[in-house]
Amino acid sequence: MGCLARILAFNRNNGVLFFRITSDLVPFASHPVMDFPWQDHFRGMFEDIGKFIKKSGMRVSMHPGQYTLLNSNRETVFDNSVKDLEYHTQVLDLLETDSKAKVQIHVGGVYGAKLDAMDRFVRRYETLSKNLRKRLVIENDERNYSVMDCIEIHEETGIPVVLDTLHHEVLNNGESIPEVLAQISKTWESRDGAPIVHYSSQQPGSRPGAHAKTLDVSHFRQFLKNVEGMDFDVMLEVKDKNHSAVKAIGIAGAEFQ
Repeated sequence: MGCLARILAFNRNNGVLFFRITSDLVPFASHPVMDFPWQDHFRGMFEDIGKFIKKSGMRVSMHPGQYTLLNSNRETVFDNSVKDLEYHTQVLDLLETDSKAKVQIHVGGVYGAKLDAMDRFVRRYETLSKNLRKRLVIENDERNYSVMDCIEIHEETGIPVVLDTLHHEVLNNGESIPEVLAQISKTWESRDGAPIVHYSSQQPGSRPGAHAKTLDVSHFRQFLKNVEGMDFDVMLEVKDKNHSAVKAIGIAGAEFQ
């Protein structure tokens, strides 16, 4: 918790106002081994950090790992996924953030029958608690579910869609970034805040969809030009994290002065 407070202070001082909180904030929080009342023990620290977030005009999010799968064809995986999502929701609730603070996940696997897997996601989403549903958003990936697939799920559930630009470059139906950004923006209500976009570029020599180690300045500048005038919050998915984030803020400031 102390590390989180220091990271957020660094971000405020450097103009980084959108931050993904690590899922490892409370280790084993959703595991049966956890019998420590971490919510009560850290409640005061959560409240203080939440006040700092609000005062600084920040937005935060969380992104569970690859094994959190609502549409898994195994009930035990689904049950564990719900517990993990509830933990992430608890963290954001303890910080007293509003519904603009999101928990984002991928749709999941295909399991040999994509339409059935999508239908299973929809049905299971409807069984989640109201508190969890108000925070949950879905993101396109580079292998199974395109932006248009996610929008189809939104039409059944109302769940907002996050655009990942690199994943879209790998898996798409020919739509440009501005085109899909305009479409996903319609999935966000005012209570959800500005649409969220994950930005990254391809790491040369790696598998398609692998995030770059550092910000590709020319690629990022072209991205900004392509989406000029559109409203969204951008999350960098770049390996050197804060170094690229500070650089990107400088570039964006120079581009739109």
